[in-house]
Amino acid sequence: MRIHQYGDPSVIRHDDVPRPVPADDQVLVEVAATSFNPSEIGLRRGLLRSMFALDMPYTLGTDLAGVVAEVGRSVRTVSVGHRVVGRLDGGAAADFAVAAAEHLVPAPAAIPLAHAAALPVAGVTAWQAVFVHADVAAGQRVLINGTGSIGGVAVQLAKQAGAHVVATAGPGRTEAVRGFGADQVVDYTTTALADALDEPVDVLLNFAAVETEQAELLMPLVRPGGILVSATVEVEHLTPPQIRSTRFVVTNDTEHLTALVKLIDAGRLRVDIAASRPLADLASVHRDAEAGRLPGKTILTPAAPGNRSGPAR
Repeated sequence: MRIHQYGDPSVIRHDDVPRPVPADDQVLVEVAATSFNPSEIGLRRGLLRSMFALDMPYTLGTDLAGVVAEVGRSVRTVSVGHRVVGRLDGGAAADFAVAAAEHLVPAPAAIPLAHAAALPVAGVTAWQAVFVHADVAAGQRVLINGTGSIGGVAVQLAKQAGAHVVATAGPGRTEAVRGFGADQVVDYTTTALADALDEPVDVLLNFAAVETEQAELLMPLVRPGGILVSATVEVEHLTPPQIRSTRFVVTNDTEHLTALVKLIDAGRLRVDIAASRPLADLASVHRDAEAGRLPGKTILTPAAPGNRSGPAR
């Protein structure tokens, strides 16, 4: 599924193209699934072109789960038939995708392969927020604002680190977030965070796409000496001197992804899939996301080989 220009979801096209050939250090993966990430809206619309200029036509899809179909001559880490998961810089929204072998890790065995496509971007973002930027430790009070696909993983990781976790959720998400291990769930549609907390927190992780005015309201919720970590809005210029803050962009780290896979296979981390849709629905998924209609993490699966109209997309 490719775009030939920036624009609204109508620019997403189903193109039949030759099956890609891996370079010496690459592998060819038959895609089991990719997943939708909200950042792809900005990518498609050209809002991120100052940071991520695209070579058109551009194949969408960052998260990849699939089976190795071919390996380059210098690849020794994976073999044909291996189930793998990884993050690409585009190209996963296809029947077949090429990837650098160093960006792939063995997929978890405890969940369906397609479900692993929900892990690379959302899971690694949560890992880096909890352990790299906030350095969450046992006994800390952690507030997680925004419990979609990233925040849901962050709740589980913070609990495993021994933190007391308070998390926000809408009315349809409350029970799921409680099931992830949150000690307290605040319905943000009915209760202000300042009213829900009996004392400031040590760590605030923000995964919600809040406006600047809303971000300012988060600052008093953090105790002096605490930290606010944001994966969305810039916060440094809003931060009072008594707390620390950072806004980060996730990096592609296979060690972090491998750690998440191990937690899944050990039964200590749940992957929350809200919907599975055909890859051909990608433009509709973008429309639903822009209209606020996506129920949560959505994976997209290519057509079965016998139902494909061409070699690749």
